[in-house]
Amino acid sequence: MQNLDNSRRDFLAAGITAGLTALGCNNSNDVFTPDDSTVKASGKKVKLLSSDGEIIEVDEAFLKPIPEMPPVSNDVARLGIAGKKFVMVIDLSRCKNLKKCQSACNHVHHVHSDQNWIKVYPMQDAEKTAPYWQPTTCMHCDEPPCVKVCPVDATFKRKDGIVLIDSDRCIGCRFCMAACPYSTRVFNWEKPEMPQELADKPYSCESSVPQKKGTVGKCDFCPDMVREGSLPHCVSACPNGVFSFGDMNEDSVTNGSETFQFSELIRDKAGYRLMEDLGTKPSVYYLPPVNRNFPFESGMEQERERESAVRKS
Repeated sequence: MQNLDNSRRDFLAAGITAGLTALGCNNSNDVFTPDDSTVKASGKKVKLLSSDGEIIEVDEAFLKPIPEMPPVSNDVARLGIAGKKFVMVIDLSRCKNLKKCQSACNHVHHVHSDQNWIKVYPMQDAEKTAPYWQPTTCMHCDEPPCVKVCPVDATFKRKDGIVLIDSDRCIGCRFCMAACPYSTRVFNWEKPEMPQELADKPYSCESSVPQKKGTVGKCDFCPDMVREGSLPHCVSACPNGVFSFGDMNEDSVTNGSETFQFSELIRDKAGYRLMEDLGTKPSVYYLPPVNRNFPFESGMEQERERESAVRKS
């Protein structure tokens, strides 16, 4: 009986392989047809389950690699992490305009330097007040206007407060960009530069890669890192502890080296949110630039050095 079963499996495997070859099924969706006729059998068999529920054996040489999938599906990513309400605090007194946050974000998400998801603006509230540097990210609003105007549900807000974009759904209408009062979204006019093997991977809402031409991109709070228990890349890249990230439900935020009680930090340091009067309820809070660690001018020196390097290149 065992020999009969083996013969039946061999027959099914041979029949399926031959049938697929005869039908010309040599596309990327077929996982067990060789790319070309030069592929030789290895002699090592792999057991597979056929579409009709039969266990078959196929030579390993005829198997095609399946693209690496994200840790969670986009359907799961749209739900968020249960019981969490993520929040970020940006301490303006610590910012020196190093833009380590920006370069780390661009590197991880394969964002071109002209399409920065984190922008660092020189700010001055009035003519006679002192200037300061203000890093600006997506605010991950509790009442996000971008979500309300998206006609295809590509922009969505999760239960944990993070606002993300599903590039597989995005049609590039840019309604969300027009609706965002913080101007933190960018449009991919050109195909983002990245290795082809990364470009071929399925899009992940949590990592926001691979970015696609004709879609919108923005800061995503790095939920793929957060799901692993790590900090967003901008937080860990900043050497001055400008960014603190955490869970409002736990009333705790950290910059990696220091941990604060969120409510106490906001109360004692006069924390505020941008454009409160709009009713967007941002999840990003700012601490005012008092008792600054660095003079504004040192950041200007950094800016001039970057501009000089760009001109030379």
